[in-house]
Amino acid sequence: MKEVILIKNGELALKGLNRRTFEDVMIRNMRRRLSDLGTFTFTPAQSTIKVEGEDGVDLEEAVERISKVFGIAGFSRALKLEKDFSLVLEHTGKYLEQQLLEASTFKVTAKRSDKKFPYDSPQICLLLGERLLDEFDHLTVDVHNPDVTVTVEVRDHDIFVHANQLKGAGGMPVTTAGRAALMVSGGIDSPVAGWMMAKRGVELTAIHFASPPYTSERAEQKVHDLLGKVAKYAGRIELTVVPFTEIQEQIRDKCPEDLFTIIMRRVMVICAERIARYGGCGALITGESLGQVASQTLGAIGCTDAVATMPVFRPLIGMDKDEIIAISRKIDTFDISILPFEDCCTVFTPKHPRTRPKLPDVEAAEAALNLDELVERAVANVRRIKIG
Repeated sequence: MKEVILIKNGELALKGLNRRTFEDVMIRNMRRRLSDLGTFTFTPAQSTIKVEGEDGVDLEEAVERISKVFGIAGFSRALKLEKDFSLVLEHTGKYLEQQLLEASTFKVTAKRSDKKFPYDSPQICLLLGERLLDEFDHLTVDVHNPDVTVTVEVRDHDIFVHANQLKGAGGMPVTTAGRAALMVSGGIDSPVAGWMMAKRGVELTAIHFASPPYTSERAEQKVHDLLGKVAKYAGRIELTVVPFTEIQEQIRDKCPEDLFTIIMRRVMVICAERIARYGGCGALITGESLGQVASQTLGAIGCTDAVATMPVFRPLIGMDKDEIIAISRKIDTFDISILPFEDCCTVFTPKHPRTRPKLPDVEAAEAALNLDELVERAVANVRRIKIG
């Protein structure tokens, strides 16, 4: 007998002949996430991956980490038994005692992939159900909406017993959809945007613009902490910190105040693209949501995109703030995001930003800047930090 973790694939099942490739990536991601806990083996079979650790491994921590690995639809802690039904009858109640004591109703389901096993699925359900009713006299059977579903899986070499399947992180394994650069501030939105794209299999790098002395070291540390939370799902993230003070001061001194924000966003995109291409990225990611602030109107976004030469993904574009906050709480970034340390996006904020900027006006105002030189200098002096 031994306790293992059974992983159920989600969308991977739809990948046809490429499915094994996606499974291999997901296993690699799990192995990396569990590497410091001990040695684990990963055995794929019949839409399930069995994860088995060496003796004494912290399975509780392993389950917590696996719950954040994208590509997993559901998972269960399960008891692995030899293919002897008497062992199922003997050990199921002991193994699931806590869940069954806390429940009022239950049912038993059986999955018998080994058709040579001497008991068929209805017999397994009947016999084990009777045994559990004897052991837990407070329980009743409810086949439609039970508190606990006890599942017996008869496989080629073993039998697995487990209770309710837990929901996995879903999505696609990270790295299967290429790499993109997340433009991250210290706010609520950008970490959520990064998490959403990682869920679709995108490997993240991150770019943060710092403007000392207008922004503090604590503001940058806030970004490190936010990315640390995202990295629990997305894997290791390389953060590139871009010195942005000179550029912002030039925009303040030489450009119309009502266009400060939109020009700043355009310059950020120019810098971010250079860094992203150097890092092998195929797209940028931002946390913009339509109409949330002046720089996120249709006109402003259009002016920003006019300077982009690679795709800009905005996964939050149609979401309202409550929806974004709900996800930030789920991934544990909200409390960090609301810490009162300003990022460079709030530096030199105009009193009356133009919400319907015209591209010719923006380009004319930008002409006052020696943009190529400013961007070249900023990109040449970046700092890179590994997070996660």
